[in-house]
Amino acid sequence: MIHAVGPVWHGGSHDEDRLLASAYATSPAVAEERGLSSIAFPSISTGIYGFPIERAARIAIETVAGRLAVGSTVNEAIFVLFSDADLAVFSQAADRWTAAR
Repeated sequence: MIHAVGPVWHGGSHDEDRLLASAYATSPAVAEERGLSSIAFPSISTGIYGFPIERAARIAIETVAGRLAVGSTVNEAIFVLFSDADLAVFSQAADRWTAAR
């Protein structure tokens, strides 16, 4: 297990986006150091910490997919989500990221 702590949402004016991206970016780096080939993530900070899920999903997908796209020992990233609604939001973010490439 690789532990990553995300930011508490304070309205978006306290560097929350950068902090969340950092939480997602650090875990693949740690996985690479350990030679792991897959990694799983929850939707970091979108529960009790209140980060808006649409914004968090975009950051998560851009950060993790972007990191893996440049080459990594990690060849699979899985997002383990709380609900079908969360899955739909993450799927849309993934589709937008893919379409932009």
